[in-house]
Amino acid sequence: MSNIDWFREARFGLFLHWGLYALPARGEWVRSVEKMPEEEYMPFFREFSAPDFDAREWARMAKQAGMKYAVLTAKHHDGFCLFDSQYTDFKATNTPFGRDAVKEFAEAFRAEGLRVGLYYSLLDWHHPDYPHAGDPYHPDRERPGVTNEGRNFDRYLDYMHAQVRELCQNYGRIDIFWFDFSYGDLRGEAWRATELVNMVHTYQPWALIDNRLEVSGEGFGSLVTGHPTAYSGDFVSPEQIIPPEGIRDVNGNDVPWEANFTMNNNWGYCENDRHFKPASMLIRKLVECVSKGGNMLVNVGPDARGRFPAESRRILREMGDWMTVYGESIYGCGKANLPKPEYGRLTRKGDTLYVHILDAPVGYAAVPGVKKESVRARWLHSGAEAKIAGDWISGNYPDHTFLALGPEPVLPDPVDTVIAVSPTNQP
Repeated sequence: MSNIDWFREARFGLFLHWGLYALPARGEWVRSVEKMPEEEYMPFFREFSAPDFDAREWARMAKQAGMKYAVLTAKHHDGFCLFDSQYTDFKATNTPFGRDAVKEFAEAFRAEGLRVGLYYSLLDWHHPDYPHAGDPYHPDRERPGVTNEGRNFDRYLDYMHAQVRELCQNYGRIDIFWFDFSYGDLRGEAWRATELVNMVHTYQPWALIDNRLEVSGEGFGSLVTGHPTAYSGDFVSPEQIIPPEGIRDVNGNDVPWEANFTMNNNWGYCENDRHFKPASMLIRKLVECVSKGGNMLVNVGPDARGRFPAESRRILREMGDWMTVYGESIYGCGKANLPKPEYGRLTRKGDTLYVHILDAPVGYAAVPGVKKESVRARWLHSGAEAKIAGDWISGNYPDHTFLALGPEPVLPDPVDTVIAVSPTNQP
């Protein structure tokens, strides 16, 4: 199995945004949005205790939801590190929490059989050598008297590379390095990106890397040009959107991608944000991603106590219930390369086609481009035979298979009922 094969097999992962910003509880960009000076942010550092943090519980919830991997924010834009870095005092082990959350995360998720990813922000609003004045995102960008005089960006890059080296060396096997993000003139070699990628692969040769050493959430990068750079990464990372037709390069070849989005409207915990997407919607979005050849990385922002919000826990349980029954139509599946039916979506694994019925049709469910003489069908929830129609109603359409859904107009699963259609020579 190549490095990317496991990623395409997994299809469903958990994003975890957690840090000091859980205390003000107004989202992970609170310092930038509110132009909050460092002295107003530091009290949260002195208060961070997270008495209910339990990485094992996080891992169990992810596994029960049907997720196969997880990505944790080892360092976000505010510069606060959840790991015990020797290069900064601005880290979790120096707070009342006093623990290395990355270490506990990695051990707990591996123990549940999940692959481990680490997010690392290329930005750093805490580091004195990161650009302040003129930067479009830095909290001090409009603060009177702030300049970049005396700031040495190469010194910051040395720091950044050293921290990534720590993450490579001290936390066992890391399956994904999720760098975030490039903007303006800070792209590619401005981060010493070739050197960074080569270093990661020296210590973690199997690790996948996202495409954000070149772009941010809206960009594709050189992966789609047919001439990827040394730091192009291994997959495209569209944010808060599912690509209309998946992602291909200029030669028409499918490119690995992973849509990442929030459960509500913030990545980090936000006390007043109760706009959670229902599990039914997220299940259908997962199916949409897979039907277009992509993955879905859905985010949870744990609160200041270290717990998943109650809404997130409920959503994960409901998604897990569906995945327990229908996960076969997700894991290892991809594009069907057939027209999308009006009633739902199609995914495929090998010769087996999975018919996702999201909106019960009147009469039969037509599967385009599949002749009924060569296939058999079964309800995925029970394994029972699904009848293939062959009567006067369907006879005018010989290039379609028509699935008889029975006399009950309400399908077994109101979110997504799945029927597997496979060649007659398969069991």
